[in-house]
Amino acid sequence: MWPFYLGLFLLSTAGLGFEITLTRVFSLAQWYHFAFMVVSVALLGFGASGSALSLFPPPGDPIRLRRYTARVAALFAAGVLISFLIVNFLPFDSYRIAWEPVQVLYMAVYFLALALPFFFNGLLTGALLAALPERTGSLYAANLLGSALGCLVAVIALPSLGGTGTIMLSATLAMLAATLVVWNVKTSVQLPTTFLLTLLTVALTFLTINPPAFLEIRLSPYKDLSYALQYPDATVLSSRWNAFSRVDVVRSRSIRSAPGLSLRNSVDFPIQDGLYTDGDLRSAITDPTTPNLDAFLDYLPTALPYHLRPEASVLILEPGGGLDVLLALSGGVREVVAVESNPLAVRAVDDFGGGVYQEARVRVVVEDGRAYVRRHTVRYDLVILALNGGQRPVVSGAYSLAENYLYTVEAFDDYLSHLNEGGLLAVSRWLQLPPSESLRAWALAVTALERAGVPHPERRLIAIRSWANSVILVKNGEFTAEEITATKAFCADRNFDLVYYPGIRAEEANRYSVVPGAPYYTTFHDLLFAPDRAAFYRDYPYDVRPPTDDRPFFFHFFKWSQTPQIVQALGKTWQPFGGSGYFVLVALLLLALIASAGLIILPLTLQRRGRERTGRGKKRHRIYVFAYFTLLGLGYLFVEIPLIQRFILFLGHPIYAFATVLFSLLLFSGIGSLLARRFRPPVALALLIGATLIYPVLLPVAFRALLGWPLAWRLTATAMGLAPLGLLMGVPFPTGIATLEARAPGLIPWAWAINGCASVLSSILAAMLALSWGFWGVLLLATAAYAGALLTIIPLTQE
Repeated sequence: MWPFYLGLFLLSTAGLGFEITLTRVFSLAQWYHFAFMVVSVALLGFGASGSALSLFPPPGDPIRLRRYTARVAALFAAGVLISFLIVNFLPFDSYRIAWEPVQVLYMAVYFLALALPFFFNGLLTGALLAALPERTGSLYAANLLGSALGCLVAVIALPSLGGTGTIMLSATLAMLAATLVVWNVKTSVQLPTTFLLTLLTVALTFLTINPPAFLEIRLSPYKDLSYALQYPDATVLSSRWNAFSRVDVVRSRSIRSAPGLSLRNSVDFPIQDGLYTDGDLRSAITDPTTPNLDAFLDYLPTALPYHLRPEASVLILEPGGGLDVLLALSGGVREVVAVESNPLAVRAVDDFGGGVYQEARVRVVVEDGRAYVRRHTVRYDLVILALNGGQRPVVSGAYSLAENYLYTVEAFDDYLSHLNEGGLLAVSRWLQLPPSESLRAWALAVTALERAGVPHPERRLIAIRSWANSVILVKNGEFTAEEITATKAFCADRNFDLVYYPGIRAEEANRYSVVPGAPYYTTFHDLLFAPDRAAFYRDYPYDVRPPTDDRPFFFHFFKWSQTPQIVQALGKTWQPFGGSGYFVLVALLLLALIASAGLIILPLTLQRRGRERTGRGKKRHRIYVFAYFTLLGLGYLFVEIPLIQRFILFLGHPIYAFATVLFSLLLFSGIGSLLARRFRPPVALALLIGATLIYPVLLPVAFRALLGWPLAWRLTATAMGLAPLGLLMGVPFPTGIATLEARAPGLIPWAWAINGCASVLSSILAAMLALSWGFWGVLLLATAAYAGALLTIIPLTQE
């Protein structure tokens, strides 16, 4: 039996490694929601494989089954290469999809190509489960344990091999699996087959270590990095990968980054290099030796805090290219603590930033900002939340799914608790119309003050704006008349507009960068003084409610009431998907629903024609099987997806959360599957229902207590904390298969298809529902799904 276990283990490792690597590749090459869709298309491939098996059962003879296993593993390796080539070279353009129908076809090919390797991955798993039902627990364990290892392989390989090399590594592991499976097969074609597979494994290994230039990941032409490389003098100074990002540094005289720079500035731009994370301009690395740099920096709106707090101690969160650090030094501060979560960004500034991080007053800490403020109790005169990333159109919805735990109510609570008496929290955000980013940041500040029990929040807030961005100041204390006067003078000298200060008059706002109706002043004032804050949020055209750690989607402004506006503007704005970014999720859900229905109903129809072959596939069995395995698919993903998103806060980066949560759940689900026969199905499901109710209560408490721990300890705590849940989640599927083995073995492939297709839908639904209901709301739906599974398994086991 070892060839089957080893082949399945290695192919599962390759499959999960490929899936995780794709999330990184698409974050770089396209946009965030493309990375999210990888989960859906992977599950679609798994579901399609179950349907194929229900029509074309695997061979039962052990020798033929080994050759079948080797062929499927080799086809997976070929599928990896084919899908990667298609998505890398297909001329899909999300900006033109609203007026070029062919782009819809390209998008369909795009995602079907991605599903191809996962089809073969699922095909082998389902085939072995169907051919060897007496080994269900061991095979399921090999699948899950291999998948768990794949999570680690991707994270470890990305820094050294990069995106393309890690993709090739997945193909290499699959081809190695094919080679090992047939190594000892005694047939007349064994020797040439083994030799060929060995040769292909060696060739793929070479491509893994030295990928050819034509396989280099191609970025969307609308990525900031793609634009920068079109400058005639553009030069890539460095390009480096780590587990969660690719960071590029580009030099060109055309690169300029000074958010909101006053139009009264007469000083030449400093020399700057662009710092790009996953192809998006994060900020610029500025040469500190540039003449008149201090005068230039003083014309930025973010210079205001240093006019109010000279010689301050400063904490800067996520300084990126270091512009905010230079601004702090220029403002005469006595010390700067710069907390940057990406070590590659720090390395880039060290290499090309002229030694700004080596300045005596600067201390750089490589750590997630939330973890740092939770771990340390030091207070500061200024806490600066640096403005990173470019300006995003509010209606596109392309970043709705992006979690940002730096901009939540709980995060602002932490920031305020780290201010000295009279200290300032400074937050800068881009401007849009109607106000969205800036207004949501304002809502966060107001809510944090109210949660702190401040009697008069309106006396502790100041907001100004330039033509491009806003700056919000939150004080640990009430603003004085002198500070208000200094703020007015700062704005008047630079033609910045006042948005709010205690006692502002309407005529003082909207004087320089004039916007009809003074929407920034009006909305900031109305939100702050609204007698019914909930009514304000409900009536506002966009969702600007303050995000929480349970709903950390700072860039999700969509309301269903916007639908007519989006439909009317469809294809008339130069944005991804014609300005209908959020509806891509709805369209994907409908597409998945149609595809899943076809994958389930069609095999069922054909099975009715071949009733003699499936024997005991009775109608009541099909009903129970459909309900049970559908609910298991929904329940598993309704647990997995929100946990991945929730653990981003605890572990600091999406890929760490993705890999660690998947590793933990798959590893312990694999152990649970080995122990499955020791559980009665109703008992296991009852325990699982209890666990899904307990975890939403325990995890927030654990996060608050452990967030300040070093990353290695947090990774260990994550794995151990999820162990009981993962163990229980691994039991229902093999116990269900074992029940079918005794009552309706012909339905085992169909059960595999149902479970996979339900997982496709649930992965999309989980992300969509979390935007509105929060992560714990989705976990409650998981509880309901497992409760439904309990009700369906009881009559099936009693027949």
